[in-house]
Amino acid sequence: MGIRVSFELEDADLEHFRLIMRQARRSTARYTPEEIVAGAEELLDKVAETGAPTFVQERLAKLRLMIEMLSDIDWRLPHQEAKRVLNALAYFTEPEDLIPDSIPGLGFLDDAIMIELVVRELRHEIEAYEDFCTFREARRSSGGSASREDWLEHRRKELQSRMRRRRKVVDKGSSRLRLFR
Repeated sequence: MGIRVSFELEDADLEHFRLIMRQARRSTARYTPEEIVAGAEELLDKVAETGAPTFVQERLAKLRLMIEMLSDIDWRLPHQEAKRVLNALAYFTEPEDLIPDSIPGLGFLDDAIMIELVVRELRHEIEAYEDFCTFREARRSSGGSASREDWLEHRRKELQSRMRRRRKVVDKGSSRLRLFR
């Protein structure tokens, strides 16, 4: 029998996570993008080995998706957006966590929280990429008439433009969650 635990992060809590994210970005500034991605992949491997709780594993699927966004040759994430994703992955490169990963059941809680916050911050990028993957798979299945490069290029530009428009609307509004200030 499982148990559900939920909690709410207040503005002060979010500010604490922003500070941690800024510190992680500063300490990983000397890393190459490949090293940052490798650090996030190392976390994924570590969690797979330990059999982390389901709530952690569910969030890690989004971390894997962010890594794929950076390496997907068809998606070709523009530099500015790739930088945002790399900034998000910076936290997962740092070996020092708020909660040591070795603590059974709770060790990856801070990672799960940060993933949740980062996913909310990057929701437009993630939605656009997921839509692109769905589109690409549908086109593969249907064998459309235009060249693969043409339809991928068209759809990629369309979705990345949508992603920027949506983020701009959110940025103009008052968002409580802003990890990348």
